[in-house]
Amino acid sequence: MKFSGPVLPEGEVADLYVVDGHITYERVAGATTVARGWIVPGLVDAHCHLGLDDDGPTDLGTAEAQALADRDGGALLIRDCGSAMDTRWIQQRADLPHLIRAGRHIARSRCYIRNYADEVEPDGLVAAVVREAGRGDGWVKLVGDWISRDAGDLAPSFPAEVFAAAIEAAHDHGARVTAHCFGSDVLDGLIASGIDCIEHGTGLTPALVAEMAQRGVALVPTVMQLDKFPEYAEAGREKFPAYASTMTDLFGRRRDTIMTAYEAGVALYAGSDGGGVAKHGNLAGEVIAMADIGLPVEYALGAASWRAREWLGRNPTLSEGAPADFVVYPRDPLADLGVLAEPAAIVLRGALVANA
Repeated sequence: MKFSGPVLPEGEVADLYVVDGHITYERVAGATTVARGWIVPGLVDAHCHLGLDDDGPTDLGTAEAQALADRDGGALLIRDCGSAMDTRWIQQRADLPHLIRAGRHIARSRCYIRNYADEVEPDGLVAAVVREAGRGDGWVKLVGDWISRDAGDLAPSFPAEVFAAAIEAAHDHGARVTAHCFGSDVLDGLIASGIDCIEHGTGLTPALVAEMAQRGVALVPTVMQLDKFPEYAEAGREKFPAYASTMTDLFGRRRDTIMTAYEAGVALYAGSDGGGVAKHGNLAGEVIAMADIGLPVEYALGAASWRAREWLGRNPTLSEGAPADFVVYPRDPLADLGVLAEPAAIVLRGALVANA
């Protein structure tokens, strides 16, 4: 197959050929021209939940439909940020996205969404982390904070020293650690303990952002998720007024928080939260939301493509000999991010899986 057009991120116009699942720029006689347009390394959804819905694990057919929706939206590499389903079977399907699994969420007992997590008490956290490190693909997902019925507000799920021991155990077993964090109280201990990534991060302060930048801790802000904070606040206002006030405040500061992190040099990546609070297949919406919050367009697109691929250990660019995972768009996405919802062709593992 032959594809022609500017190849991002460099933007140089080229004829790109796919042979035996890999890319070459050497002319291949008789190759069929499939599409012309802007060619982008396969998109990355760094916060997604395959096989999960509002009630917990889905059936296999629903999980398959979720993965196909993500793929057809251009997400060819997914970091599954916690799922109650064992999704290893997805990795055996050549027609479904590349999948990096984090195992199951690990949360405090009765302090998270029902049927989602491996729920443990503090004395069981280290063992749970070791267990999920063995089940996943180099990542473990912690629930850093959640609403406390006693406090009536967001509170850390575990004591700081317990989080620290769990993070150390994960690293000893070859896994990186990320954590769901809405509020501020949990972040100091997690960052100081060497966590690798923060999800959402709405409670970040300038001092914490500076420490994240120094330590190389990544942030996946899930901007579309943050837009739901007023809804969460209203749902909890009658029973938990302090929580409602906190969520309203975090929502009001979300833009400043994200831009402070970006300006400090924290690496930000795109995550749709598909299967959590968002529908699958809308990574384009997250990239647009990141740009709308103030991030440069090229940075927002890179956060869902070449920079994210490098962060996750996959080929960041479409160089000679690289695996053929890319999306072709009819217009320049750096001039119009809206085109991310209109792929002209999608190539996954060297096969054409979608073609307008």
